[in-house]
Amino acid sequence: MKLRRHPLLRLLAINLAIGIAAAVVMTGGLMWLNPAHLRDLILADRSGAAAFALLLFGLVVTFGSVAMGTAVMALGRKPKPPVPGGGKPVAVLVRALN
Repeated sequence: MKLRRHPLLRLLAINLAIGIAAAVVMTGGLMWLNPAHLRDLILADRSGAAAFALLLFGLVVTFGSVAMGTAVMALGRKPKPPVPGGGKPVAVLVRALN
């Protein structure tokens, strides 16, 4: 129970879930778009389920690691100060050189 409340583990778990979701979306996109006839190769193989599982596992490891690593690297970053003036657009005259 105490592990759930630990902020670093919670951060990692949330970002791992984001990475897994991205991997599932990427795998679905690869199967839908069929680049280089990847879907056809997987479906024509005798062990197509194993090929699909290995593709999904590789993408889960890759995207999960990237999401978790990005979250850890962003921990020490200071927040940006607010923009003065409320962020309203300002018209600026710019002259082009001939």
